[in-house]
Amino acid sequence: MITLLKSTVTTSGRSRLQRHKWLLIRRLTQLSIFTLFLLGPLADIWIIKGNLSASLTLELLPLTDPYILVQSLFAGQTLTAVAISGALIISIFYILVGGRVYCSWVCPINIATDCASWLRKKLLIKSNSLFPRNTRYWLLGLTFLMALFTGTLSWELINPVSLVQRGIIYGLWTSAFIMLAIFLFDLLISRDAWCGHICPVGAFYSLFARFGILRVSAYNRNQCDDCMDCFVICPEEQVIKPALLGAEKNISPVILGINCTNCGRCIDVCDKNVFKFSNRFTHTTTSNDFPNRGSSQ
Repeated sequence: MITLLKSTVTTSGRSRLQRHKWLLIRRLTQLSIFTLFLLGPLADIWIIKGNLSASLTLELLPLTDPYILVQSLFAGQTLTAVAISGALIISIFYILVGGRVYCSWVCPINIATDCASWLRKKLLIKSNSLFPRNTRYWLLGLTFLMALFTGTLSWELINPVSLVQRGIIYGLWTSAFIMLAIFLFDLLISRDAWCGHICPVGAFYSLFARFGILRVSAYNRNQCDDCMDCFVICPEEQVIKPALLGAEKNISPVILGINCTNCGRCIDVCDKNVFKFSNRFTHTTTSNDFPNRGSSQ
């Protein structure tokens, strides 16, 4: 497969591999994470014990989902020092790399939603989402209220992200049905519905992105030729416009929208090399910042 990608060159002169570099790295990362979780139950090699909600790595490093921890606080549960320290480790990590990196680089449901998005484009399905993007924040608040009034982590009983991950680890067929349902919903009913409009997990991690250091930058935006490939491929296309088109308003080329998932697909598809991974503090561009709209450069 890699050989085929290398030998197949697009009309822009970039190989198929170059146009899918970050996508392939993301898939490798996602599969590697789940392989580590699966080694214990399947091969009795316990590098990681637990799941994405709470785990212990090499019998030494505790990791706790901070979203779970906050729900526990609302539920009035007693928090252990191990749980708190594990949540702090995860929180610091996502503050450094951008909160919604979880969504594109870790979450198993991302694979299904990415596939649905790809197939929608191939089948020319044009229906828009049925939900406003702030729906996820209302649902996030609802999950905390559920914990407050029930005294339990009631959302986790139906949270598709948790159910799929545990199902994969323990070989439960329910995970396949959940993945299929979300795939079909995103494909046939509502564009980018789950990750882009509904999921409260993504909404929670987007709050960390307000401080995220690793960011995508449209550092070469003066070379943009308005092909719109980045907008088409991005699951959160609203975050691109300020950085890409904001030169005349003196807006930074760094994508600072909290719902950017740092997936890198805009970097992959751009034949003009407009985008790259950078940090939130570097606001320079490659040259005089006057976009050449529609140029042949």
